[in-house]
Amino acid sequence: MSNDYPNKAENEVKTAVMVQHWTDLVFLHWRYPAEIVQALLPKGVEVEQFDGSAWVGLIPFHMNDLGFPGLHPLPYVGSFPEVNVRTYVRCGDYSGVWFFSLDINKALPTLIARTIYEIPYCYGSVSHKKVGNFVTTTVARTWPRPSAESSIVVETDKPIDGDLERFLTARWGLIAKSKRNKFLWGQVHHPPWQLHNANLLHLDDTLVTTAGLPRPEGTPHVMYSEGVPVRIAWPKTIGWIS
Repeated sequence: MSNDYPNKAENEVKTAVMVQHWTDLVFLHWRYPAEIVQALLPKGVEVEQFDGSAWVGLIPFHMNDLGFPGLHPLPYVGSFPEVNVRTYVRCGDYSGVWFFSLDINKALPTLIARTIYEIPYCYGSVSHKKVGNFVTTTVARTWPRPSAESSIVVETDKPIDGDLERFLTARWGLIAKSKRNKFLWGQVHHPPWQLHNANLLHLDDTLVTTAGLPRPEGTPHVMYSEGVPVRIAWPKTIGWIS
């Protein structure tokens, strides 16, 4: 399984259209029956499974140094906290992340992403902070409706690396719809993840259920990473929506 999801990208992004730095990531994941997640995906996109289950993630982190290669980070939109709800899919020969929602506290990127790529960014109050070994996240979505909230506290722990951890994190692109009835794949490249186990101390969340999923059951799989610098390629068409 590790060979299927290597912790190092096979191909670098030689010409990046954008660079950014993801920091203080928390990964919470739950098992779901594959048919439940598949029902939320468009025709042509297939949910991937590990150990007989689809996996849905709730991922808070801080976006830093967002900008164009060789230039200073963008003012205003160059740094912000984000919390996304996602799963892992395949479209044709391409594997990647599929986002159900991405909550941030910047209005302009929200509008641009929704207008051009149909990536479901949402706007509201978002905070994500690390103090010592404790990481605290809060979300209060105000647009679009319906509103949703999340409150998360974790404590970081020892390093971890295994087949499941790589399945959930060794993802070298995102798959999304465009306004022109296309499926797009946006390749990403970054150094290998340095992952740590984490202990969930508090969770009160409606982001996952607002995305159309049933309430998660059981204890989530929780990880933390200090982060990675990221290079992103221009999205390319990988299929057409029928």
